[in-house]
Amino acid sequence: MERRDTPLHKQQSTPCFGKEMPRLFQRLSMNEADEQVRLLAEKVYASALKEEDNKDALSLFNVPEDCPIGLHEDRERALHREMASLQSQESTKKKRSFRLKRSQSVSSQIPSDDNLVRSQLSPVLDSDATEPLAGEDFPDFQRVTISGDYCAGITVEDYEQAAKSLLGALFIREKYTRLAYHTFPRTTARFLRDAENGKWREEDEIMPDIWPCPREGEDPYSMEGIPEDLNYELQMKDGIVNVYDDAEALEQQRPHNLPYPDLETFTIDLSHVLAMIADGPTKTYCHRRLNFLASKFYLHEMMNEMAELKELKCVPHRDFYNVRKVDTHIHAAACMNQKHLLKFIKTTYQTEADRVVLEKGGEKFTLKEVFHKLNMDPYDLTVDSLDVHAGRQTFHRFDKFNSKYNPVGASELREIYLKSDNYIKGDYFARLVKEVSKELEESKYQHAEPRLSIYGRSPSEWDSLATWFIQHKVHSPNMRWMIQVPRIYDIFKSKKLFPNYAKMLQNIFLPLFEATVNPRKHKATHVFLKYVTGFDSVDDESKHSDHMFSYKSPKPETWTTDDNPPYTYYLFYMYANIMVLNNLRKERGLNTFQFRPHCGEAGSITHLVSAFLTADNISHGLNLKKSPVLQYLYYLAQVPIAMSPLSNNSLFLQYSKNPLREFLQKGLCVSLSTDDPMQFHYTKEALMEEYAIAAQLWKLSTCDLCEIARNSVLQSGLSHQEKKHFIGPNYLQDGPQGNDIRRTNVAQIRMAYRHETLCNELSFLVDAVKTDVATNAPE
Repeated sequence: MERRDTPLHKQQSTPCFGKEMPRLFQRLSMNEADEQVRLLAEKVYASALKEEDNKDALSLFNVPEDCPIGLHEDRERALHREMASLQSQESTKKKRSFRLKRSQSVSSQIPSDDNLVRSQLSPVLDSDATEPLAGEDFPDFQRVTISGDYCAGITVEDYEQAAKSLLGALFIREKYTRLAYHTFPRTTARFLRDAENGKWREEDEIMPDIWPCPREGEDPYSMEGIPEDLNYELQMKDGIVNVYDDAEALEQQRPHNLPYPDLETFTIDLSHVLAMIADGPTKTYCHRRLNFLASKFYLHEMMNEMAELKELKCVPHRDFYNVRKVDTHIHAAACMNQKHLLKFIKTTYQTEADRVVLEKGGEKFTLKEVFHKLNMDPYDLTVDSLDVHAGRQTFHRFDKFNSKYNPVGASELREIYLKSDNYIKGDYFARLVKEVSKELEESKYQHAEPRLSIYGRSPSEWDSLATWFIQHKVHSPNMRWMIQVPRIYDIFKSKKLFPNYAKMLQNIFLPLFEATVNPRKHKATHVFLKYVTGFDSVDDESKHSDHMFSYKSPKPETWTTDDNPPYTYYLFYMYANIMVLNNLRKERGLNTFQFRPHCGEAGSITHLVSAFLTADNISHGLNLKKSPVLQYLYYLAQVPIAMSPLSNNSLFLQYSKNPLREFLQKGLCVSLSTDDPMQFHYTKEALMEEYAIAAQLWKLSTCDLCEIARNSVLQSGLSHQEKKHFIGPNYLQDGPQGNDIRRTNVAQIRMAYRHETLCNELSFLVDAVKTDVATNAPE
């Protein structure tokens, strides 16, 4: 990538901020985009597709990415470039400017007794750029500071290019995040405003609108006070539901004033990030900064571990067991452990053997007849014969893993016990889920966000699921609900269930828009959506797609082949519809939804680029370790990642190689989750099992575990009011000021370290932009 002289804020479609900001999706056309960037992005995408083609052949071997000779030659070239840059007067001038700015930064970070506040402020922000902070909120501890030429090993030009690229990517994520009512970290937002010579204001912040649980005594299924019909018209256009004020507006194609994303603009923004992850100087810079972050945390831990522990010992009542933890990634159909399911099957057989539970081929079967047909007696069943636990045979075999959802390998038992839409109207499944929720309520401090499936086969799926939820009274104060959409268009298309991909999108999203526009006609769906916090996109990421996503990709109405669309295609159209829906619901005063897809578990790293733009947070994120640029971006933007090491251990990655500990040390926002307790866990408290194994294997401290637990609450779908109650009334504030140690049991020293480190990394980027502007200004 060649360095461009275009001002940073003009390179991408960054929205304006403040109260005057129109909630519109600013469109770009390909002739405005950098053609070289687009071509490089396509090469990255093509390379990823080629890598997927060869993954089976290479999976048995550990092939080094570069040979020793190649690495030596790279170092030689880098050394020559750096020596040449030292001779340049312009480079010398810029380095002098950088050194001056960093010397000021270092001096401002050294705490003094008379001014603890200054030590916490960002080195690049003016004194009026942040709110004054109370000195006692910032503990005194041993800090690690680096003095001297921090550009060593990288030329000034490369540093500037890397900084501009990284800031540009952050601006792009901020744009997509704000338009969809997702979360964006305050610290990063402050620095982005400073890069634009602006000022961050709290009133400009946009957050998800999630409703709190009903109070004790209130009916969670009440259908009173439902909003009236808006009489809007709806139409799906280019795969995105468009809203019109009336029939006349529909006829004239004048949509309601909402942001409507378009594929071309998204591909341009995507191309900037794709091209960046293949850029040599940017990769070098990010790799060095990530190594520094890991080393810095090692030193911090060595010098401050006892001080952190001393802080925790002084906290009354609170310890790891009674801090709030949220299982942010768990599938409802596997939310119980295998022993729980076995016991439930035996109990129902003993008490309800003569109940008609299945209809197949026009014939009805009782529970006793089903087991007789399967030639088994439930009394003889064990967890081994139930065969729902994943093991060695499922490693890199997602097809075998999916079959584990069938108890004793029988799809009939899955239909009876683990489905919400069956002959018994999901009665057994509801009872199982309610037993799990009761255990969570008894534990008090554990919460879960189970995923329920909407497949897109029919628009009636939503009404059926909502009716199941209300009739069986499944609501629990310790549960929030997510909707997962499997990426299985190819299966439905092969069965000729619909003509094109647009029909699947219509079946998924149009009922939601109808329930938003006219909730009185769709009362059950309206009530159910109060407790839905987000959407997930699920399936085997390692499945290969021959289609290369680009602005030339066919629109959903013309995607008529039997081939499955690529991962990025799925994510864009899910995000686009969720974004429009969120803006419509916010306009109506209804709750909004987050987009939280499975991402980075396997497959191409381009999946993580797509999620960086579209997702509020992701599940898994293992492949971030393959790309230093993406890993550093996820750190700078504090994108939450729900990781499931026990699940990965059975499917894609050995536990000892899991990057969770590495991500935590560097400061990425990671949490622990169970994924599928039925397949991966043995104990009654699956989430505690995850924490216990991680703590033992990686020797995590109490402060580490409580930091992970706090992260899980932050990235969860709990309401603002609940988060204030669980982790502190000021949880949105930066650094230790936003931490209530009496509720989170996370040391203030740890919070101060995380905040200062993030500010330091962001300041490097803003310094480069501001220095470049200053040195290029006419004297």
